[in-house]
Amino acid sequence: MTDPTTLTAARLVAGYARGEFTPVEVVRAVLERTEEIQPLVNAFVRIDAEEATRQAAESAERWRRGEPAGLLDGVPVSVKDILLLRGGPTLRGSRTVRTDGPWDEDAPAVARLREHGAVFTGKTTTPEFGWKGVTDSPRHGATGNPYDPSLTAGGSSGGSAAAVALGAGPLSLGTDGGGSVRIPASFCGIFALKPTYGRVPLYPASAYGTLAHVGPMTRDARDAALLMDVITGPDARDWSQLGPVPGSFRDGLDEGVAGLRVAYSPDLGGRVTVDPEVAAAVRRAVEALEKLGARVEEADPGLPDAVESFHTLWFSGAARVTQHLDDERRALLDPGLREVCDQGASYSALDYLAAVDVRMAMGRLAGVFHTRYDLLVTPTLPITAFELGGEVPPGSPYARWTGWTPFTHPFNMTQQPAASVPCGVDGRGLPVGVQLVGARHADALVLRAAHALYGAGVADVPPPRPLADGASGGPGPEPGPEPGPDAAPGPDPGPGLRPCGR
Repeated sequence: MTDPTTLTAARLVAGYARGEFTPVEVVRAVLERTEEIQPLVNAFVRIDAEEATRQAAESAERWRRGEPAGLLDGVPVSVKDILLLRGGPTLRGSRTVRTDGPWDEDAPAVARLREHGAVFTGKTTTPEFGWKGVTDSPRHGATGNPYDPSLTAGGSSGGSAAAVALGAGPLSLGTDGGGSVRIPASFCGIFALKPTYGRVPLYPASAYGTLAHVGPMTRDARDAALLMDVITGPDARDWSQLGPVPGSFRDGLDEGVAGLRVAYSPDLGGRVTVDPEVAAAVRRAVEALEKLGARVEEADPGLPDAVESFHTLWFSGAARVTQHLDDERRALLDPGLREVCDQGASYSALDYLAAVDVRMAMGRLAGVFHTRYDLLVTPTLPITAFELGGEVPPGSPYARWTGWTPFTHPFNMTQQPAASVPCGVDGRGLPVGVQLVGARHADALVLRAAHALYGAGVADVPPPRPLADGASGGPGPEPGPEPGPDAAPGPDPGPGLRPCGR
């Protein structure tokens, strides 16, 4: 049998339908791969082998009867440990979160996947409360890059990106409040989409408000379209969700980009210094779009440098999510998170509303820009992966992760759909990502353009090299004193729920 850990979700579903293999065989192989990669890159906080095997057996029986439950019946899926997955704790990378339950509720996207028969293999790593663009936390340590575990996988959905890149399931659910699915997708050589805000329902609501999106992390754009067909289903718990999607995100996926008006902004109007190897790879992707018939011109959307306004919104959210902690429990937080929480707590309501004003002005500029252009293309990031353990690259002039992610967080401010597509590697063999941005609600168009790049071979980056035994993202920083009674780890999460890391 073809190694099932190398197959896309679409290919797995087709194989189940033809009887080439069963969900039990596939899930067993994926769990084995998960166990192999976990010591190397630390992508998971929990592996649910017993429950996944049970779900796979039920799926196999449905396929045997010719009655699959839905579009992803039997497909292995992992879930970032920010989103609720019933049956085990959602720890959010924090030593301040208790593990005792009841943990009996699914997040909306998880619930839709369960309805469609997906098999949940485990929860993936996140920095504490998803606060930064790399993945390390006091509770679970650091997540290494699939191409070199001494480098970061990016974040905050770094565990999901590493898992998909290394064959621990073709699909993962991530969250993105400032680039958190696109950053690790770029660093790890996979596909990710930040959908239009509200397109994928979210519950509980994020402390970061309407900056935070739920998005698919996959091997290619076709799998992302398939996953979007599932996770965009309505959920009454999210008051800000958008209305139903007409048709399928897979409709028109093969129509190509001929005639599309594409704006190429290599450096946001000269504001961003981009590594020359990254710039060259992104330019080749743009040239491929032109060869496919897109009408490309170099143009900049004219968005202001609004990082301070983003900080006001983001750091205020961080302060809010930790507001309930007493001094003893606050001491358990990531030191960088404590700093931004203190900064966030210092803002006034007028500061916050001024940042909202900036955001609305950015949204207007982006809306007008997209009356002239169907897509905007930029690098996803100006750099490739850097050393594990830091919030910023060594020698960086920036104090915070937002300094090296200037292409991602602006489009959380504007709520637009934005995808990262692999488009090559640098001289060290590390992946580069190109970002495709559409007007609000143009998620299907972004997926279509991304799929065209896959069809043109642009996204065919070399897979991660076999990782040497013993290479590891490492345990991360020492966690300090054990938490007090209110933050105690609590009882074992239960049968079949194996904690990973700290």
